Amino acid sequence: MAVRPVFSVSFDRRYCICEDTEFEFFSGFSMKQKQRCIKSLHQAFARKNADKKILEISGKSETELGVKLSAFHLTIKTSSGKEVSVESAFQAGKEFERGGPYQDLLYASPRDAKRDERLKNSGGIIAFYFDNQMFETEPKTYFYHWLYLNAVHMHTELAEQMLCYDAFTDIEFNPKKSINCQAQAAAVYVSLEKQGLLLEALKSKEAFLDIVYGVSDS
Repeated sequence: MAVRPVFSVSFDRRYCICEDTEFEFFSGFSMKQKQRCIKSLHQAFARKNADKKILEISGKSETELGVKLSAFHLTIKTSSGKEVSVESAFQAGKEFERGGPYQDLLYASPRDAKRDERLKNSGGIIAFYFDNQMFETEPKTYFYHWLYLNAVHMHTELAEQMLCYDAFTDIEFNPKKSINCQAQAAAVYVSLEKQGLLLEALKSKEAFLDIVYGVSDS
């Protein structure tokens, strides 16, 4: 057995609710084993939440939508008009105590960007950057969520399909090892849209910080 979070859309200022869900775990790194785990997790969640429609967002998703919404595949457009993956933008945006941001990673493959040794050897993260905008490190999910939600909003067809779901998972996400999760960001997007707050939140990074986190950037 294992426990993983499921992120449900919340229709209040929490925006999403995290529900730790115990499920039968199938060991192994193959696509088949990962998808068995996803199915097991979704079935366990559905036993208590039969009214919710759930989507796995990762490269292991059984749906085309879930794969396209993963940070490795979802792209965001820079001010120069170039499209880069959310994952590469996130890794390239990190400024460390002893280096960075390593802007060459912006155009690297998502996998290469995430595995770049400089990210491990440059000390603690002190800020994030994207398109010459600086983002603070707090709240901890601020920069990642800002990137992900803006990226989804650039892909109208994907966004419309995502709005049909009430809950999201990422089988690769382990909260004991990571902070940012694309499934959580997806739930926040849907909540903001359905509460009529999305467009206002995406007007600026300051508005995003205020609406999503209740924090004033002053």
